[in-house]
Parts: sequence; structure tokens; C-alpha cells
Amino acid sequence: MSYVGPDFEPPRPRRSRRGPLTVAVAALVPGALLGWLAYEAVGGTGGGGEDDRPQASSTSSPAVAFPTEEAASPTEDGKEPSPTPTPANSSGSGPLAGKVVVIDPGHNPGNFQHTSEINRKVDIGTGLKECDTTGTSTNAGYTEAKFTLDVAHRMRTILEAQGATVKLTQDADRPYGPCIDERARIGNDARADAVVSVHADGSGTGDRGFHVILPGSVDAGAADTRPIVAPSRDLGERIAGNFVRFTGSAPSNYVGDGTGLVTRKDLGGLNLSTVPKVFIECGNMRDSKDEALLTSGAWRQKAAQGISEGIVSFLRG
Repeated sequence: MSYVGPDFEPPRPRRSRRGPLTVAVAALVPGALLGWLAYEAVGGTGGGGEDDRPQASSTSSPAVAFPTEEAASPTEDGKEPSPTPTPANSSGSGPLAGKVVVIDPGHNPGNFQHTSEINRKVDIGTGLKECDTTGTSTNAGYTEAKFTLDVAHRMRTILEAQGATVKLTQDADRPYGPCIDERARIGNDARADAVVSVHADGSGTGDRGFHVILPGSVDAGAADTRPIVAPSRDLGERIAGNFVRFTGSAPSNYVGDGTGLVTRKDLGGLNLSTVPKVFIECGNMRDSKDEALLTSGAWRQKAAQGISEGIVSFLRG
């Protein structure tokens, strides 16, 4: 997601205060550094510029031991795989039968034409923020809104094939939005077992990697995240581990102190949620090396698989 706007302003960099405890996520396997090596193979670099505006408090999370395996290669003919059509009867049986998953594709392709509407303020419990933003894009113009919908469609196919009932907060089926408070409400009203908001970042060149944003403990106004903090952390850790396993990407080198996990208290989509929910920033659209991944259909399929497998692991316990 772009680091400009309501749910999209980053925490300022902090010095690491990591303790010795490492959190194990998903199924730990030997060779957890393979994801890092795959990342370096495509040219990972350090560095990172940040938005210098004052931010609400946020904290990085304990380090995660990321399980890894060889990422799948593109098809032999060089064509990028497309999402498989959704089965006609996809939520009646399977290991996730009876489970409800809400996927929240960040932004909306129509937001660019509705700036006045998305700029109106909504209450997120700890203050007021704009309804939504346009999101970011690559330097070549591939938009975050297009990326998030593509990944969401791929995730829906994967999860419905396992029996889950899947709902999207938007499917380019409305002029703009929904606003960040409505996005939270959709998951709440669905009594979702898990909600994942899909994004891509808009940070500086050299800033690379993914990070998962977890809700901090908030009790203010209409926001009370205390009941969902623990299950959301479990969900986020499982997604982070599986994201490395399927994509080979490394955790962000510019937020999260290398853990791939960041806790925030200033995001309306998390503050107003009453069900387990996390955000995932799949990569930085403004870095040329991450851009090459984010614009690849083959890589987006891996990203969808990694996020989905994290959700499956969480739901199956």
C-alpha cells in the first residue's frame, strides 16, 4: 500500500530491541535461511528512506523462524499462470468447510475518479482518517489496486477449493472504496474466521521485502482490538512463514527490524475489526527488483499460495 493516506502511513524507523526469543511459525523445517538466499539471488539490498511525518506508536515484533522450500518456477513455455476459474460449488466440502474468510483487496481501481469521496474523514476509534486512498503504483504505472485484486482472485480460488466460504470487500464492483471503516465492518458482519487485507507498498528505491501488519491493543471509542490481538498475531505469523516458503521473498529491510512483522495502532481496518485480521504488504512497488516480482503473474500466484496456506494453517490450528 502507499505510505500516503489513511491506513497507509508507516511507522518511523526504530532501533531494534529484539529479545532472544524467536517465534516459530507454521511447520518449522531445516534450512530456514533458504528464503533469504533466494531473495539475495534476485539482488536484495539494504537501505530505506521513510516518510518523516509524525506517526502513531508502533512496534516491531519478535523474530520469526521462517520455514522455506524451493519456490515453484514459471511454466516451461514461459507463460505466467492465470488464476484458475472458481469452482461452481466450492464451499460445500473440504477441510475448510464451514469456515468464512474475508479477503480485503486494498484500494479500488475507481478511487482515482472519486478523490472527494475517498478524502472524507471516518472515525477509526483513535481519531479520524480519510475514507480510502488511491494506493500506489509501479513507476511503469501498474497500480496497487490492480495488484491486490489479482492476488485476491487467486486466493479465493485456492481457499474455495478447500471448502472455505470466501467474501471480498470489493471486486471493482463499486465506484470507489469501501471506506476503511466499512472494510472492517464487512469482515465483522460476515463473522469471518480470518480476514486478510492485501496490499503492496510505495516506499523508496532499495526498500525491499514484505511485512505483515498486526493489530496493536487498542481500546478507544468504537475500537476495541483486545480480543483479537492474540489470534491476529497467530494468523500473521503463519502467513509470514508461508509467504517466505512459497515466494522465497525476505522480510522487509526497512520496517519490522527484519522480522517481517509490524504492530500498528493507527490503522482503521485493524482498529475496528472484531475478528482476527492482518494486513500484508507483499513488496515495494517503487523498487525495480520488487516491481519485477509484483508484476509477474507467476510470482503473484506464489504470493497467493503463501498467504492462503498461512490462512489454512491458522484455521486448521
